[in-house]
Amino acid sequence: MSVRLGQIVEAMREHGGVLHGDAARMIARLAPIDSATPDSITFLSDPKLSAALETTEAGCVIVAPAMEAHALEKGLCCLVVPQPYVWWAYLSQWWRATHHPVPEYHIHPSAVVEEGAEVDPTAIIGPLCVVERGARIGAYTWLKSRVTVSAGCRIGVHCILHPGVVIGADGFGFAHEKGDWIKIEQLGAVRIGDHVEIGANTCIDRGAIEDTVIGDGVKLDNLIMIAHNVQVGERTAMAACTGIAGSAHIGAHCTIGGAVNIAGHLTIADGVHVSATSMVTHSLLKPGAYTGFFPIDDNATWEKNAATVRQLYKLRERIRSLERQLSTLTASK
Repeated sequence: MSVRLGQIVEAMREHGGVLHGDAARMIARLAPIDSATPDSITFLSDPKLSAALETTEAGCVIVAPAMEAHALEKGLCCLVVPQPYVWWAYLSQWWRATHHPVPEYHIHPSAVVEEGAEVDPTAIIGPLCVVERGARIGAYTWLKSRVTVSAGCRIGVHCILHPGVVIGADGFGFAHEKGDWIKIEQLGAVRIGDHVEIGANTCIDRGAIEDTVIGDGVKLDNLIMIAHNVQVGERTAMAACTGIAGSAHIGAHCTIGGAVNIAGHLTIADGVHVSATSMVTHSLLKPGAYTGFFPIDDNATWEKNAATVRQLYKLRERIRSLERQLSTLTASK
């Protein structure tokens, strides 16, 4: 379904923007700048990529004020906004809502909602979802498909849980006795705040005794594992394949890169940013950016470096011994 460019601008007026071009132009799709066509709207947020304005065929380009003159010089129809990427995010929401509205059903016929579960009348429970007894689903929350919310777990308002999400499976708790593993029953639940989005096939385990807690505004990517009794502060975002061991406390407004591993029972302060594939083995108590991985190299060089790393403790002790000897020789003169 095509819409007039002026209709888009009007629908997004609360987010600002000045249009230079034909408001009657018809827009059929949102597209990347390098593959946009005359019936597409696109955006440019990084000035380093300004060369794309030379070749794009887009019907309209969303740009920042700093790129306005360049776009007009090229004869492009452009929409000038303070933050193109943020404006694009709001545009994508409007586009989905108008072109792909949410389902009309409240609870899909194939879903299972057990007796004793509470589902707000505005929530949407998708195909093959399971909401167990005692679980609570807040207003305007959407469980896409094959989502499981286990007994006693609570989901806040305006949340989105993508296909395959499992909330409240048992945490990994076993006591070792005489070569056998004795299961520790997981008696807590999971509490998820408001405006949380959880990616496909992500798992959040219930607490062993106390609840696992996900704060308001948290964004979790696909295939993330959050173990029992973890706490994640508000508006923290995590990329795919991150694994967080039990009882770790993650602060607010953090960003965790893809495939990060975070050990259990440690604390990460508010405002910490961890680079992708890092291994966090101790608490990070000050805000800032952290990286912890061994750089990739050709295999022969990597093996030599790894062998050296394994000898660092011995090398340190040899240096300390030499320093003591040097100190003794200096003092005897």
